[in-house]
Amino acid sequence: MHRMLLVPLLASAALMAFVASAAAQQGPQPNANMSFFVTSKGPGKGADLGGIAGADAHCQMLAQSVGAGGKTWHAYLSSNTDLTKPDATVNARDRIGKGPWVNFKGVTIATSVDDLHSNNNKISAETGLTERGQRIPGVGFTVNQHDIVTGSQPDGKAFPGNQNLTCANYTSSNFGKVEVGHVDRTGLSDTAQAHSWNSSHQSRACSQDDLISTGGNGLLYCFAVQ
Repeated sequence: MHRMLLVPLLASAALMAFVASAAAQQGPQPNANMSFFVTSKGPGKGADLGGIAGADAHCQMLAQSVGAGGKTWHAYLSSNTDLTKPDATVNARDRIGKGPWVNFKGVTIATSVDDLHSNNNKISAETGLTERGQRIPGVGFTVNQHDIVTGSQPDGKAFPGNQNLTCANYTSSNFGKVEVGHVDRTGLSDTAQAHSWNSSHQSRACSQDDLISTGGNGLLYCFAVQ
């Protein structure tokens, strides 16, 4: 009798242990409304992201990895202005939806496109979390990766066409430079460019080593298009 009762109990205990182990491996789950994150890793080829389409696919893949792939995700990137084809210019601010956007923990980082590009947005070291809810190592960490690739001016628009600040529209790891922002900016009311989340400075060049040398790792801002 006792042995017959023991078998299902052991089976139940084994099942519970398996479920607990699987949950531990999966890690914390994002807020169901998560619509903004910083990539936990870059594609690995510097600012060669496979173009904007490749960057979007990278955002989508990482979102999928945490169960948020049911939304359409776009990378916050601008292209070089093409003076011969003005309609082909891509402004980061025009491709991320209307907002509002919330992070992994459900904190609203901006309520609209205009709010995002004002001093009122809430992007900081504490809120600029990855798709897994992790902070990006920034100033004060042994390895600083706070540079986020944007190719954008502070207002979220593309640079003039005579400035290659997108590494050939994110298709080259050896030609040009790319504009980056600081996810761990300080002084949120400060308009100094060094404190900009999306337009702080240029990278040294376009390779992975060049991005790392100036405080980055090819990371991106990803937004769910609402």
